[in-house]
Amino acid sequence: MMFGQDIGLDLGTATILVYVKGKGIVLREPAVVAIDKNTNEVLAVGQEARKMLGRTPGNIVAIRPLKDGVISDYTITEKMLKYFISKVSGKFVLNPRLMICVPSGVTEVEKKAVIDAANHAGARKVYLIEEPIAAAIGAGLDISKPYGSMILDIGGGTTDIAVISLGGAVKSKSIKVAGDQFDEAIIRYIKRKHNVIIGERTAEDIKINIGCAYPKTVIETMNIKGRNLTTGLPVELEITSEETLEALSESATQIVEGVHSVLEETPPELSADISDRGIYITGGGGLLSGLDQLLHEKTGIPVMISEDAVSCVAIGTGKALNHIDLLETGNAVKIKKF
Repeated sequence: MMFGQDIGLDLGTATILVYVKGKGIVLREPAVVAIDKNTNEVLAVGQEARKMLGRTPGNIVAIRPLKDGVISDYTITEKMLKYFISKVSGKFVLNPRLMICVPSGVTEVEKKAVIDAANHAGARKVYLIEEPIAAAIGAGLDISKPYGSMILDIGGGTTDIAVISLGGAVKSKSIKVAGDQFDEAIIRYIKRKHNVIIGERTAEDIKINIGCAYPKTVIETMNIKGRNLTTGLPVELEITSEETLEALSESATQIVEGVHSVLEETPPELSADISDRGIYITGGGGLLSGLDQLLHEKTGIPVMISEDAVSCVAIGTGKALNHIDLLETGNAVKIKKF
């Protein structure tokens, strides 16, 4: 048996990404677990479990054990971590060292829940890194220099906004408006306007295909299926990108306001750096069409969507594995060892 493998985990609300040192990202799966309520047995994890969302008999439930970027179901999270660790490690590698990213606004209690779950899942040592820091590293920014960089990391459960300089977050804010809330806003809008109820997966498909936060030059449409609330029967209807703009406007505005509030508290010298260097968007939620244009219009600052935005946090977490040894001497910034 082998010891000593180093693994980076982007423990996302919607998706788990696993980075193995020396190999890169080796696994990308939905953060969903299907369990049998009668026996408490795990039936499926990841992609297989996601297929069961909204489609399970009474005794089987598909659970997303992370909510708003933190653990909401400790036992299921532990089982999910154990499954992913064994999947990437194999049976001959035991007790890896784990680097896990957490939202910048998590409490000490929430951090302890992550650490305990990882330890019980078989980790030898657990390190935490803040999501904006990991996102900045993954986006290729040199965060060690004395100039300001602004990161807007929009995941599934939280949006992390941070101004980073000299390896740490000078100002940061975490708001619970992100990809999941976009989906919920679309569900509420279609229910209110069309009297039709749709599922989470359909809402996510709408968001990805025609969702927007800024008016599109060409209106796009998409046919969807749901259940009519009056008749209770299945129904098909056409949704336009203009409707998604209306549905998502409130959530997009909250993100813009979050960026504003962080900029208002940022020291003038760093503000000048940001106006020159721009705002970097990372995370899957940041791929919402037109969000970069809306931010640019409202702030007057250049906005860039990072290359491979979905993987930035996982890549940054993985790169931080190279500095684990610095932790023993306390030289690594904003990374904690437990």
